[in-house]
Amino acid sequence: MDLSLEHPELGSDKVGRLVRNRGLRVSNERVRQVRREECLQVPPPKKKQSRRGASTGLHPTKAEYRGHVWTWDFIHDSTVKGGSFRALTVVDEYTREVYELHPARNIGSGKVLELLGELIDCHGAPGHIRSDNGPEFVAKSIQQWLAEESIKTLYIEPGCPWQNGFVESFHDKFRRECLARELFYTLSEARVVIAAWKKKYNELRPHRSLGMKTPEEFANGWDPGERWRAQQASCVSAYGLHSGSLLTSSPERLSEVADLLTLSGP
Repeated sequence: MDLSLEHPELGSDKVGRLVRNRGLRVSNERVRQVRREECLQVPPPKKKQSRRGASTGLHPTKAEYRGHVWTWDFIHDSTVKGGSFRALTVVDEYTREVYELHPARNIGSGKVLELLGELIDCHGAPGHIRSDNGPEFVAKSIQQWLAEESIKTLYIEPGCPWQNGFVESFHDKFRRECLARELFYTLSEARVVIAAWKKKYNELRPHRSLGMKTPEEFANGWDPGERWRAQQASCVSAYGLHSGSLLTSSPERLSEVADLLTLSGP
């Protein structure tokens, strides 16, 4: 009795061992009987039941056009001053465009709905959205809102992250090319750096799976480098430069001019 009260977390077998360690001869069955009569039994641990969302679309569904399938998930990191934060990631599986990278200390289902609504206003509603069974994604409010917007859900099987391969692949790149290379002192600094990397990822970084195009070029049907050439032409027009001027010349032409100036001396 005294040992059971002193160690209420221990079961009958362990309490029986403690009793025998004191030199008393008693069986585990006798300990169980006494504990049962005195209502000192330790209830068995309840098996944790994982919440699972109900998919309303056919799984797996491969994205066949822009806006066909979005995928979303969370990635975690920390700041030097203030502890950990998480970032909500939303990616278009067809174009690989990153529509959202929102870092915050806490992101509940309400904030997820707010961000998703803003994305739909900007890009239109996707046909499907793929995710794991995280509490923010399987919340009844989220599932009801997605149903009202006619967005079909694709929940992966628990413990099978490879079924959400696009966002996992993106998170690997995001971790290696941004989070692992930066030391964030505050959340505000993290937001600025992450926003700049998101712009670089969408507009500058070539993707082998897209034919060495950026997600923006692939989504708009542009040729590689077409955005840069368009920006150069816009600058030329804005500053009134003609096509033969030195500032609009190719790098080879600029190198030739530099060599001539070096040979001619001061």
